[in-house]
Amino acid sequence: MTKKVFSELINWSADQYSHLPWRKKRTLYGTLVSEIMLQQTTVGTVLNHFEKFLNEYPTIFDLAKASEEEVCISWKGLGYYRRARNLRNLAVQIVEKFNGEIPTDLDSLMSLKGIGPYTANAIIAIGGDKKGLAVDANLERVLARFYGEKIEKGAKLQQKFHNDFKNGLIVSEMKALSPRQLNEAFMDLGRILCQARKASCTLCPLKSECVAFKAGSPLAFPVEGEKKKSGDLFIKLLRVVVREKKKILFYQKRDSEWLAGQWELPTFILETNDEKLSQYPKVKAKKSFLDAHKIKTGITKYSIDNHIVEMSLDEFKKMTTKIDIDYEFKIHNEKLNLSTTSIKALKKIC
Repeated sequence: MTKKVFSELINWSADQYSHLPWRKKRTLYGTLVSEIMLQQTTVGTVLNHFEKFLNEYPTIFDLAKASEEEVCISWKGLGYYRRARNLRNLAVQIVEKFNGEIPTDLDSLMSLKGIGPYTANAIIAIGGDKKGLAVDANLERVLARFYGEKIEKGAKLQQKFHNDFKNGLIVSEMKALSPRQLNEAFMDLGRILCQARKASCTLCPLKSECVAFKAGSPLAFPVEGEKKKSGDLFIKLLRVVVREKKKILFYQKRDSEWLAGQWELPTFILETNDEKLSQYPKVKAKKSFLDAHKIKTGITKYSIDNHIVEMSLDEFKKMTTKIDIDYEFKIHNEKLNLSTTSIKALKKIC
């Protein structure tokens, strides 16, 4: 019976997202690129960049040969540039370890730095159409409701699903269906009908065998953990535009910092209520900068006021006399992978 409702789910799914370019012609390489792109962003955002990126890097060898800076520039508009560097690094590893052939077994994929259980299973099941369960937030929610799983959502629940799947306790019907189509169908269901705060059960192909639907409480699954309370965190930053002979001063963010690999204007902390914040050095005489041009942004858990000033190189050196910072000059009109805030700050000043 369960096989029948899963087949109905696959048929329903065919009318939903089959137009997506990474679904039209599935390849292992295209799946790797799309899965990394889709992390921490929306389908709509990736739609605007996927085909362009593949035109620039049509094979994994092309991607492996490109520099990190080139890949980050091509990634512009997708955000979270750590993913771009991770994708390029994965291409390098696959070329070096597997001669450019993307493996479709779990052990080989998990041996690659930068691939976790979800991405590995997505490549196996969605890219290779082999047995695998790519448990993302959508699958976690759909499966928790379908099987009535009462473990708190998160790593433990996802691991239980992986173990149960491996032992044939859940989704055992996959062997008679297409792993690719079934995984994609679960994802579509989670996006469209079986959402976190809204479950359109009357339209769901799985409702006849769904434990949560039969119990009349779909939103009770998966079980939510206690939410940690945290105060509102703010930062007031100083962004400095330093011009010198038609050049503007930038520095490249380190791997341990936000927006790693991107180029940013010299930035300093004026005020913050987070004593542990160490992303930027602190500057003295902060009152003199608080009336400067200001733009509001945000990152992770912080709201940010960016105070923007322009000064000469000599003025900048005087201000930073007691601060040890290694900055590098870059010409502004070159193709630099600039942070979004730096671009906004330049537009405000220029």
